[in-house]
Amino acid sequence: MELRHLRYFAVLAEELHFGRAAERLHMAQPPLSQRIRDLERELGVRLFDRTRPRIQLTEAGALLLEHTRPVLAGVDTAREAMRRLRPGEAGMLRVGVPPDTRPPVLRTLTAGFARRVPDVLIDLHELTTDEQLVRLREGELDAGVVRHPSDTVGLESGPVLRRELGVVLPADHPSAHPADHPSAHPTDHPSAPGGAPVRLRDLDGASLVIFPRVMAPRLYDHLLLVCRDAGFLPGAIRHARNPDFVHGLVLAGRGVHLNEAPTAPLPEGLVWRPLDNFSLAWLTSVVWVPTRHNEAIAAFADAVHESLTEAGHRPHDRPPAM
Repeated sequence: MELRHLRYFAVLAEELHFGRAAERLHMAQPPLSQRIRDLERELGVRLFDRTRPRIQLTEAGALLLEHTRPVLAGVDTAREAMRRLRPGEAGMLRVGVPPDTRPPVLRTLTAGFARRVPDVLIDLHELTTDEQLVRLREGELDAGVVRHPSDTVGLESGPVLRRELGVVLPADHPSAHPADHPSAHPTDHPSAPGGAPVRLRDLDGASLVIFPRVMAPRLYDHLLLVCRDAGFLPGAIRHARNPDFVHGLVLAGRGVHLNEAPTAPLPEGLVWRPLDNFSLAWLTSVVWVPTRHNEAIAAFADAVHESLTEAGHRPHDRPPAM
């Protein structure tokens, strides 16, 4: 039984209304309903009577609430005690960053944050977009660096930055040599120092190596939709999250991979080429729960903006889809 499920249950038991409970928890109503159903399946009992105009606690639900309240109170007391032990006036800022965050970005980010708020320690956690969103809503993170589109309902977002994507190919792939390729044409693509981009439709039928959907479902679906609309229907989809494994699959001829321009040389036998489709980009921003915003979160957002801008990201001219 997970602690966050008990917290969801307790709030719903107090509100007896899914909409109001979801608003208090800073989440959408369907995920809340699903978590309550998961808890009922795990316990093997019905916790709420949904057959009436206003939902009511069942006998089992009332008994669980009696045991849940002291547990949650104890957890809150423990968290507050830990916060009082943290060094510095504002303590420690707990933040999430994507697993593929580049080392230069992390270096600039942490240095920029320390320069802005030297009395606050930054506690970095490597988490996917959806993992960050869950922990933000549960109070386990203070801020996160997420990719869009994503479910940020109830959260506040800083400025969105974009970084166009290219494609990682085996060096012997036809599109790896644009000068010899019939689709070649000059470009001023912002992610490329020069040369011709690769058209997505020229990759049609190739396998695609991409992150697992569970990491960021809305972003995953968006990338595949853009590829489809541009004429690239992958012959197969292979999932990988570790960069070395991704590159190994591409090197073995098991697919192509979409990503921003590399900051370090790729393994021998691989090349990166820009794309001619500007719709494929990482859209990144800092997000936080509005009621928790403070000077440290503002400093973190500024440090992230600084580090991503230095890494080649630029302002996005329209809000990301949620």
